[in-house]
Amino acid sequence: MSGHLFLLLSFLLAACASPRAVAPTTMSTTPAPNAAAIPYLALGDSYTIGEGAPAAERWPVQLAALARAQGLPLAEPDIIARTGWTTAELQAAIAASGNHRRDYGLVSLLIGVNNQYRGQRVALYRTEFRQLLATAVGYAGGHASRVVVLSIPDWGQTPFAQGRDLAQITREIDEFNAVAQQECQAAGVAYVAITDLTRAAAGNASQFTPDGLHYTGAQMRQWASRALPVVQGLLK
Repeated sequence: MSGHLFLLLSFLLAACASPRAVAPTTMSTTPAPNAAAIPYLALGDSYTIGEGAPAAERWPVQLAALARAQGLPLAEPDIIARTGWTTAELQAAIAASGNHRRDYGLVSLLIGVNNQYRGQRVALYRTEFRQLLATAVGYAGGHASRVVVLSIPDWGQTPFAQGRDLAQITREIDEFNAVAQQECQAAGVAYVAITDLTRAAAGNASQFTPDGLHYTGAQMRQWASRALPVVQGLLK
């Protein structure tokens, strides 16, 4: 097994070994918001927990901080996410989490890169992503207008992907994202495209953590900044 393949399996597939996995927990990286804070749940995989970056730089944590800076009292997020999870694994983890709340004012979802990496069918992703959307809406008390989905980053544009078929990875990421966007439209859920931001990061070492596969807080801040006006619109 090549060194690159071993590392990629470690970061994308070895979910149980990740010490940053959270299912669920509440981050406390900033002063606690007041009692009127809007509860927030973030669902996903390594991109949601910000593998390799400090907890305060995870994009959901940055989103909450940016929202509060704009006067929107969004609480620190509860997070159900782990490196390596596919849609099915996220759904199973949600079921096992013991989190039965139905009063979240905002639920975010970013999932699918591991489906693509493992060569799973897009049709299967559609079915499982649709189920996750329904789960997310349930956490939001049945309000699809309180759910936001971010598109899948293109890991084919990371330093780690060098030597692979980058065109194929990009094509497949686009296919998975197209399905996610279609399902969001059908469910009345907001969809925020951030894939172009990850492609623009290609060649810029400051945008990647030391593994060359995941993103720094600087890149994830761009995701949060793009999601912010959408979230403001949903919650106001």
